[in-house]
Formats: sequence, C-alpha cells, structure tokens
Amino acid sequence: MPTGDGSDVGLGPMGEIALSLDVGGGVTLEAPTLDDAAELFAVIDANRAHLRAWLPWLDGTNSVEDEVGFLQMCADERAAGSTAFWIIRENGSAVGTMSLNWIDAQNRGCGVGYWLSKDCEGRGIVTRSCSRLMDHVFDDVGMRRFVLEAALDNHGSRAVAERLGMRLEGETRDREWLYDRWINAALYAITAPEWKARR
Repeated sequence: MPTGDGSDVGLGPMGEIALSLDVGGGVTLEAPTLDDAAELFAVIDANRAHLRAWLPWLDGTNSVEDEVGFLQMCADERAAGSTAFWIIRENGSAVGTMSLNWIDAQNRGCGVGYWLSKDCEGRGIVTRSCSRLMDHVFDDVGMRRFVLEAALDNHGSRAVAERLGMRLEGETRDREWLYDRWINAALYAITAPEWKARR
C-alpha cells in the first residue's frame, strides 16, 4: 500500500544489518559465533526461572549443544535476510540477547525481541539497546516500521515500548502458547518519520 507521501516511490535496496553496534556505557550488541554458545547457555541456565515467565523456548534449551544448534540457525537466517540476532554484552560479558525476530524486506518492517539476565534489569540496558537498534535500522538499513510485541501482563516490556515512544496499535488474542496456556499480546509500533521526529 502506498503511503501517499512520496516516500514509497523508488525504494532502493536496503542497507546491511550490522554485526556489531555500540550502545554506549559499556554495552554492545554483538552477532554471536558458535564459540559463544557455552557462555550464552550459562547465562540462560542461570536465569531459567526468570526467563520462563515470558519466553516459550526454555524447555528446548538444555545443553550447550542445543545452543550451538540455535546459533547455527540464527547464522543461517541472518544470511537469508529473514532475522538478525545479537548478544547483549556489558563490559564484554553476555547479559542477554536482542533480535529482529522477523524482517519484511519488501515492506521495510521488522519486529524486535530480547531478554536480559535478572541481575541486569532496571538499568535501562534494553531500552538503550532498542534505541540504538532503531537508529540503525531506520538510518542505515532503510526500514520504515519497527514493531514490539509483549504479553499484556509483561509490564516491563510494555514499559520499554512506551519509553521509546512507540504507539500501542492493538491487542492480539492467543498470540503465543506459553507452556500451559495461551497469552494475549500488546502490539506496539513506530515508523521511521515518527522516530526521527522524536529524536
């Protein structure tokens, strides 16, 4: 659907999605290699109960080998242009992950996902990492629309979207199966012109 403002005319190719982004304050986003599997699995394993509240994949991640398989899948999907995945590092240590869970190149849209270790919450790491990633995908890659979905009761993630000035566009019913129940989600989004005006 054309936007009507002329910005849809003659879209060139998208820019490359970076392997590394400097968030500032000792925080970086780094695309993993398979050598990162043991470190990343250790963080997941130490935070298993914490992460289980909102993430559905914990039961399938039970060993370093499972994490190796996941990181290989991430590398393959990045190469195909369908997703992008980074480790959130603080002063060099893995403290979580951030990803573009889907990339719609034709329509210039993407959706973000992330998790952070429990002991690193409350310091703005996710909000600042999202902000840096949004700068990159809008300014360097040429994305038009950035989406964040969070469970209705996941007040922490919803607060991230609201701090970033994202617009609540609606609620999605039975959005995800979380171990023993369906959960509903809030869908937030922001467009490149909105983000640039906010900055």
